[in-house]
Amino acid sequence: MASTSKVDSSVDDEAEEEEFERFDDFTLASSWERFISEIEAICRQWLADGSKNLLEKGAIQLDSSKNLYKAKSELKYFMKSYCMEYYFEIKKSGEFTVWDCTLHDLQLCFGVKEFLVIAPQSASGVVLDAPEASKLLSAVAIALSNCSSLWPAFVPVHDPSRDAFIGIQNMGTIFTRRFEADRICSQVPVKLMHLEGLYELFVSKFAYSTLDFSMHVFKVRFTMKLTYKTLPYDDDDDTRGEDVENTEPTDFPGGESGNRTQWDDDCPWSEWYSAEDLVKGFGLVVIWSEKKVEAVVFVVESKKMPFQLFHDNYFFGSRSDSWKGNRIGFASQLLLLIDAFKMSFEAQFMEDFVSVENPGSDNLKSSMVIPSPTIIDRVLKDLFHEGVQLPDFAKGQHRSSRSIKGAPLESLFAQFCLHSLWFGNCNIRAIAVLWIEFVREIRWYWEESQPLPKMPVNGSIDLSTCLINQKLQMLAICIEKMRELNEEFQDCIGSNDPSPADIKEDGQAVDGSNNLRIPDENFDRNCDSQLTADGLRESGNAVQRYTMKPQDVASVDKKPSDFVRRGSVGKVGSMMLLKSYQSMHAPFTQDAPLMTEDMHEERLHAVEAFGNSFEFSAQLERDILLSDMSAFKAANPDAVFEDFIRWHSPGDWLNDDGKENGPSGIPAVEDLKENWPPRGRLSQRMSEHGNLWRKIWNEAPAVQASEQKPLLDPNREGEKILHYLETLRPNDLLEQMVCTAFRASADTLNQTNFGALKQMAMKMDQLYITMSSVLKPLQANNLSGDSETIEDLRRLCVVFEHVEKLLTVAASLHRKFLQAPRISEAIFSDFYDFYLPKMGRGSGQEDVQMEFDMKLQLRNHERQLVSNMFMPPTANQSWRKVLSMGNLLNGHEPILREIIFSSSDHVNGGHYAPSTPRAYQQEIETYRMYICGTSNDLRVALSVTSCD
Repeated sequence: MASTSKVDSSVDDEAEEEEFERFDDFTLASSWERFISEIEAICRQWLADGSKNLLEKGAIQLDSSKNLYKAKSELKYFMKSYCMEYYFEIKKSGEFTVWDCTLHDLQLCFGVKEFLVIAPQSASGVVLDAPEASKLLSAVAIALSNCSSLWPAFVPVHDPSRDAFIGIQNMGTIFTRRFEADRICSQVPVKLMHLEGLYELFVSKFAYSTLDFSMHVFKVRFTMKLTYKTLPYDDDDDTRGEDVENTEPTDFPGGESGNRTQWDDDCPWSEWYSAEDLVKGFGLVVIWSEKKVEAVVFVVESKKMPFQLFHDNYFFGSRSDSWKGNRIGFASQLLLLIDAFKMSFEAQFMEDFVSVENPGSDNLKSSMVIPSPTIIDRVLKDLFHEGVQLPDFAKGQHRSSRSIKGAPLESLFAQFCLHSLWFGNCNIRAIAVLWIEFVREIRWYWEESQPLPKMPVNGSIDLSTCLINQKLQMLAICIEKMRELNEEFQDCIGSNDPSPADIKEDGQAVDGSNNLRIPDENFDRNCDSQLTADGLRESGNAVQRYTMKPQDVASVDKKPSDFVRRGSVGKVGSMMLLKSYQSMHAPFTQDAPLMTEDMHEERLHAVEAFGNSFEFSAQLERDILLSDMSAFKAANPDAVFEDFIRWHSPGDWLNDDGKENGPSGIPAVEDLKENWPPRGRLSQRMSEHGNLWRKIWNEAPAVQASEQKPLLDPNREGEKILHYLETLRPNDLLEQMVCTAFRASADTLNQTNFGALKQMAMKMDQLYITMSSVLKPLQANNLSGDSETIEDLRRLCVVFEHVEKLLTVAASLHRKFLQAPRISEAIFSDFYDFYLPKMGRGSGQEDVQMEFDMKLQLRNHERQLVSNMFMPPTANQSWRKVLSMGNLLNGHEPILREIIFSSSDHVNGGHYAPSTPRAYQQEIETYRMYICGTSNDLRVALSVTSCD
């Protein structure tokens, strides 16, 4: 029995062991349970990692918010793939701001912070089957409950255009929140267009449907956000065409463009083109702060109270979009000028681009159309307009403008270059035609001795400008000299009419043989004084080296030799002539002949070729020396060579006594009386045998400056200048045109008034520096058509285009906010930071879509200014529908209205109380409804808190 008992015992153990080995664990048996387990594992991992570790593992920042990130993971259930995303914030803000513009859509709809979204990986991205959506949401809820997580979870459902969601959130061991959002994408019922109907919609979610809502009082929290947008500023100007090529009104910018008023009519560039207002419009966001309202009171107040009384917060938004890379402006035309410059190396003369017989004419594109003769006449009329006063050449000039070797903005050549940018779309053939007519017109002014417009006729040649501007300036001076000579010639011929001085007291005329007067000293003085104003000068040496008192100039020695003195300015202090003990007189002298840059270079090359010797330098200045010596002899008949040196070059006269001269470099009167004649000698170079200066002195006749041959031969120099203009090589012309066009365009833009925008002023300074650096190689005059400088110039056009666009925005903002400069400065500062990274992308032919949106909270004194920008719509702008939502601002309906209703309940006094512990005896938000839309679109999101 014992053995039997033992055997039975072992059999039972084996059977028990066998039964244990065959045990199956059914907790993960189904795919549904495995799917929940997989979601749970992902959520536990996200909870363990935290926000910092999730960032290191590749969490993505949302574009709409700088503080919101998302981590995502993929999982499968049966044959379907799902993507679960976890949205979280880095900085945990304590207070939730309802109308924060950086909130995610689900945060705004349901008032949550962190949340999960699980959606199928399909084309639609939504769950179309309602049971599947509920099952999917239940799986996530179970997984979150197992993780002890309070994250809300959402599933997108229905059609994607409806933005519909369902969601759930475990709020602890007692409460649960459920979410639902949907949208009406068709005509909204009239009742739901107004606040009263929307209020009743919210109340119906927690009150009995049979109640008369107007007879009951419900405590509801209410807040609203209204978004308005101004009408486009160019709404009435859409008929303006964009293709301005080869049409008469645009070939000449100064032509009539109708009576239409553009936004930039008073901007400096409006003479050449009309810029598109890149600031398309502004948006005003008006927020009603949260208020507790009751049904009856709410309805009455919303209808009768002035709308402005609810304006608690103002946020101002601006937008600039649709920037086109091929926008018409200075930059686009300068780029065409660079193309013309590249082609200018293909011919020897400008006429070759116009002549049909030119062998290289086949290379000229058929699109290079020459404008009609009427357009050419209009351009020439604008350039050579008669009766126009000499312009202000410093107008619009930047402090760095002179570093660019071009021509001043208001000068004749600069205006020619600006016209060339728009003439025939700035092709090489059109430029050649305009240049030929331009030079032909200049020759007419020369031959008719008419003053050259837009060019100064006094002063020295400005060598910092381009050579063509120097030539034109010198030509204007030559024309003025020719006019003076013609007037003097007419004066010499005289007239048959008796002058008042020739009429006797009895009214009879004096005999014509006695009309000429014998010139005396007073006559010489009057004549010289007039000549000084017309081109002669009181000797610069005398004026600079000595201080003459009025009594010295007026006093004249009474010696017999004084009666033959001619052309005297006056005595030179107390200096005396060495041989005659007479006062030394300073003569009127001719101005040194004006020279352009190429003339200076010719002289410099001559000095380098023959050596930099004193004799050769004197030979180059022979005409000037001869004129000064002749004038000195006429003013000082008893003078010797040493007297001239003492006056003209004091450094070449050495005193033997070693005594110092007076304070002004003139010996004291007491020393002259005691030690006469002065003991001194010429310097070594002046005392050498065969000295050129002494030789010229011996040959110089005593002729006053007014009777000398002019040092500048205006007829010869004028013809040389016209020959230069007529035979100028195309590439030389285009080089100077490029420099001048860039400088003139920048100077034109520099006149724009954009207020105190520091970023814009800094950008203009940088533009001039960049232009000066890039354009500097053009001054060397050794470029070729394949030079790398051409590409540098193209890149410069891109830089110019970006600055031009920025300036347009700056001018537009400044004009719109003259009375509120803080707004324009704040908007432009943000826009500058937004646009600056895009300035390196270049300007392509395809459109560059750019959108800029920012928000600025307004101050109290700025609110009325912004409200006034919403002008009442005109009859042509009647865009409002008959069925309106109301809430009008100066006749403008909001483009978007957002409302949040909420209702709270005390747990200890509501239907939650029987099952609620003491710890939860507080007020909780039981219902929340977010409503967003217009009369054609309405979206509603509801969240309900329940006690499970």
